[in-house]
Amino acid sequence: MNDSTIVYTHTDEAPALATASFLPTVQAYAKAADVSIETRDISLSGRILSAFPERLKEDQKVSDALKELGQLATKPEANIIKLPNISASIPQLKAAIAELQAAGYDVPDYPEDASTDEEREARARYDRIKGSAVNPVLREGNSDRRAPLSVKAYARKHPHVNKPFAAGSKTRVATMGHDDFFSNEKSVVIPAADTLSIRFTAADGTETVLKSGLAVLDGEIVDATFLSASALDAFLAETLKQAKADNVLYSVHLKATMMKVSDPIIFGHVVKAFFADVFDKHGAALEAAGLTPNDGLGSILAGLSDVVGGEQIAADFSAAIAAGPRLSYTNSDKGITNLHVPSDVIVDASMPALVRNGGKLWGVDGGEDDTLAVIPDSSYAGVYQATIEDVIANGPLDPATIGTVPNVGLMAQAAEEYGSHDKTFEIAADGRVDIVNSAGDVLISHNVHKGDIWRATQAKDVPIRDWVKLAVTRARASKTPAVFWLDEKRAHDAQIIAKVKTYLKDHDTSGLTIEIMAPAEATKYSLARIRQGLDTISVTGNVLRDYNTDLFPILEVGTSAKMLSIVPLLNGGGLFETGAGGSAPKHVQQLVEENFLRWDSLGEFFALAASLEHLSDTTGNKKALVLSTTLDRATGTFLEEDRSPGRKVGTIDNRGSHFYLGLYWAQELATQTDDAELAAIFAPIAEALASQEETIVAELIAVQGKPADIGGYYKPDAVKIEKVMRPSATLNKVIDSIN
Repeated sequence: MNDSTIVYTHTDEAPALATASFLPTVQAYAKAADVSIETRDISLSGRILSAFPERLKEDQKVSDALKELGQLATKPEANIIKLPNISASIPQLKAAIAELQAAGYDVPDYPEDASTDEEREARARYDRIKGSAVNPVLREGNSDRRAPLSVKAYARKHPHVNKPFAAGSKTRVATMGHDDFFSNEKSVVIPAADTLSIRFTAADGTETVLKSGLAVLDGEIVDATFLSASALDAFLAETLKQAKADNVLYSVHLKATMMKVSDPIIFGHVVKAFFADVFDKHGAALEAAGLTPNDGLGSILAGLSDVVGGEQIAADFSAAIAAGPRLSYTNSDKGITNLHVPSDVIVDASMPALVRNGGKLWGVDGGEDDTLAVIPDSSYAGVYQATIEDVIANGPLDPATIGTVPNVGLMAQAAEEYGSHDKTFEIAADGRVDIVNSAGDVLISHNVHKGDIWRATQAKDVPIRDWVKLAVTRARASKTPAVFWLDEKRAHDAQIIAKVKTYLKDHDTSGLTIEIMAPAEATKYSLARIRQGLDTISVTGNVLRDYNTDLFPILEVGTSAKMLSIVPLLNGGGLFETGAGGSAPKHVQQLVEENFLRWDSLGEFFALAASLEHLSDTTGNKKALVLSTTLDRATGTFLEEDRSPGRKVGTIDNRGSHFYLGLYWAQELATQTDDAELAAIFAPIAEALASQEETIVAELIAVQGKPADIGGYYKPDAVKIEKVMRPSATLNKVIDSIN
């Protein structure tokens, strides 16, 4: 790498397909400005292959790109564009493994019950891959995420529809409110650097070290909490009765990808609760076959062909669906319920979609209906209930007039809940869990029961200081009130509040409005202001950062994929994220079936412009700044001309969007006056693209309507991908002629 290098991540699903179309244009344009664009493979398949180098042939081995980028993120020269990646649930991980094995890669099966040293080692490697494995490594900084002005302007001029709730709507959120992660949390501030251990003491006095060597720093916040399994089961049984009595759809909303240990277990409890009679009758047979409710109903049904009496078990599941409360469906055409796949319904995307759709989800026949949205842990459930109540009372938000709620998020160095994976445990027996320091002192202790889910999280002091600084900086730059979404009744938040109040004194806050509110109250406050056309910065922890950067953008501009997401890294580098990937699987399915990719790369355009600007600032490369400013103007034209992908075959899709962005960018470069050399290079490119627009669009549309072969889902074939994603020979000839 040289100083003028941008690293583009190769990820998964629709974002990876889109990059195959867009990146050749980016590399060609960047080369003209002496900017190098390199790629690193952090896809799920790439992470799997890099974990087992000793099992692979020489030509199959791949480097550990995630580790490499993690090291780069700590350096001042870091400039990384991060596309959405798969945060793999167990079913996704198993599917990726099976695909790789079928393609001739000797990677081991995922061992559900590891009994040998070899299996335990394989399980440990896979556990480092699943769930939110990428983000904690790369996010060596806090998040500044907002809707670009051009996106807000477009949404106001071309507003999408947020539907009203029907009179008497029964839609609401159900949450535990007791015996959950929120209510059981304890928190301490570490007085000096130390090494902690997590110890479980069973009722008979047997001690087990759950984790040792847990390094902590001076001023670091350490939390621990647990969710009671028995209380969860009682809560779920009650919500099932409520949904049945109210005749509404039953839907559970979790984060079984990012929260890769705790939430799949909770999901499994929901599956068992809904199908309680089936598990009472067939639980032993299912367990013997390795079919776990944590992987979802779909995984169980797919495995019944190998189970004696499988047809009867499948029939009993079907009967239970018919007899129970009506389930919401993620794909009614294919019979896929809310309980089929733990990674299908991700709370931060699914709840805003429910609100935008007038409080309705979809049933078995595809029809819409009111919904009981089940969010077991009460830490953030109130945010969604407050939003529902606001829309019921005041009507849907009008994108043409409302303000915006950008976010400053604490996430650096695996802050808070997303850093809990290696410290989350399903308790094996009644007993006690203690966090103990090196002197043997017990810092936090919980009495727990078999099946409880216990977890610990950390938040280092330096990221918290930086987070406060970033919040003040953004509030002053945008002349916007900033609200820290913190609840003094929550143990962790109480510690954070104390630090926030201390570190705010390090900054000039004169003339600024900076508040601290519990999440539900902050939601009401922000919605009241947004309805007046006013802006409010939400300053949140890691999970709420994810929730808010979907909730408000989906209501404001129709999607979170169009957000500008900048991560100023702690040591001076930059990480630029490109938007959400929640709908990526459906887009891939459509591409394979009819060679049409609806994925919107707008977030990628914004990230690239910010990356180029950062590169210019840090290296003095003035040509990079010209690329950035012209790309910004081109993106504005792109929005004004409505060149985002259409919805149906016969319109331009993602590939057509990239053509038009490239055309407008070339035109801006050709007419700018800051760099004559770039203008001379791109004048003929702009002319060639404009004069051949009709031919290029026709070539891009001509391939649609027929199946596309990409050679695999998790590890598609590179040659086939290039053929599918660059189908216009005319366009390719122009782009490849640059330089």
